[in-house]
Amino acid sequence: MTISVSQLSEARVALDAPLYADVAGDMEVSFEFFPPKTEKMDEQLWSAIRTLEPLGPSFVSVTYGAGGSTRERTHATVARIQRETSLAAAAHLTCVEATREEIDAVADEYWAAGVRHIVALRGDSPTPGVPYAQHPGGYENAAALVAGLKRLHPFEISVAAYPECHPDSSDAMADLDNLKRKIDAGGTRAITQFFFEPETFFRYRDAAAAAGITADIVPGIMPVTNFASVQRMAAMCGTAVPAWLARLFDGLDDLPGARQLVAATVTAELCRKLYAGGVRQFHFYTLNRAELAYAICHLLGVRARSISQEAAA
Repeated sequence: MTISVSQLSEARVALDAPLYADVAGDMEVSFEFFPPKTEKMDEQLWSAIRTLEPLGPSFVSVTYGAGGSTRERTHATVARIQRETSLAAAAHLTCVEATREEIDAVADEYWAAGVRHIVALRGDSPTPGVPYAQHPGGYENAAALVAGLKRLHPFEISVAAYPECHPDSSDAMADLDNLKRKIDAGGTRAITQFFFEPETFFRYRDAAAAAGITADIVPGIMPVTNFASVQRMAAMCGTAVPAWLARLFDGLDDLPGARQLVAATVTAELCRKLYAGGVRQFHFYTLNRAELAYAICHLLGVRARSISQEAAA
């Protein structure tokens, strides 16, 4: 068999790439959860929180359902995290189905509960297939929401970024313009929609820098626990699912253990390549399950600390 020069070059790059054991663990991680609907889901959520807490994340966020459908559960979960753990809790807030006064009141409640970090999002239409429309008397978009929150309190504010363009944006440049407006209004950092190939993130980071965006852009990482579910989510948000990913999960529907091993390997490799490209902040969409996020963080050199160590830090 003849080996081409290009194949030898690719092999050398692979051999020279840092092994996981050589990754220094010099990064910040954060985790996203969703509010539980049942007692069993509540137990799963708190098991995940307690498992990931010793990794010392910079913050953990809790999502907010369309139309405020999880408003009370989100608030209760965020307040409990803030009250009962060593973690900094961040609450999602959207513009959907609420007036400015209603959103401001929710933000005031968070501030009173000790929450200092908001993930500010426009949100999606509460009715599938119906275009988003501003609620009468509500904030018109995420940039306006960010500005409104900053007028209320000196919140730390994370906003959303879309490496493959938000489905409602006319083009990539309009999407970047919208991100810049959110940052200029007071956004602290941008957290991206999930993606599957490192080049997607690197191209977006370069484009954002060229557009004058200087805030940190943090990759949102989605471990593939269920390939069919991820396909559905990707279709809704315009994320490309590469053919090689489908091939890797083909035949694993009835083998959850094997599926989890493959998911950990694929996601850790994505993170390793991002790390090699200079990324030092990672945001994990946990789906309220700790094992994959914990394993990936471990591979990247992040180690558990005692809660007393975390409090001292």
